[in-house]
Amino acid sequence: MMHLRPLVYGLAFAAVCAFSAQGQPLVRAPVESPILTIDSDMLFEDSRFGQQTIEEFEALGAALAAENRRIEDALEAEERELTELRATMTPTEFRALADAFDQKVQETRRTQEAKNRELNSELENRRVMFLNAAAPVLEQLMREAGAAVVLERRSIFISSNAVDITQIAINRLNVVLNGVEFAPEPQ
Repeated sequence: MMHLRPLVYGLAFAAVCAFSAQGQPLVRAPVESPILTIDSDMLFEDSRFGQQTIEEFEALGAALAAENRRIEDALEAEERELTELRATMTPTEFRALADAFDQKVQETRRTQEAKNRELNSELENRRVMFLNAAAPVLEQLMREAGAAVVLERRSIFISSNAVDITQIAINRLNVVLNGVEFAPEPQ
């Protein structure tokens, strides 16, 4: 048995060199196992598509935050003006202006919260589209491993890292989805 080890290592090295020489990307096959695990968050976040999506939505989120700050500054200025006018008005006149201002603040808050929810919803939609596009790659990995199931890694108490296919799937998805843009589904 000890005499076969150098031969096996030599053959493995030769195979790696042969694939490298052909210019093929080295994407290892999963271990043979009836059960595989995956970290779906890492799958999305570490894939090129996921990183581009996250970067895009962070920029959109930053733009929304900047818009919120501008609106907040404008409302604070309007509130100061209203406070200064209070001394020149009757309580009834002031109450009418204060109520209208409060209504404006509440409506603005609802509008901005809706924009934030819409942004988060669109990010989740992109994530779902990505996972749907990843399904054929994951199914191929299952076939290669002879697996019957792929379980979410966070749902498992303990497992061997050998059955985790997250990085293999990321590598393959980066090749398969290179340059693919997901258009939002028509509503």
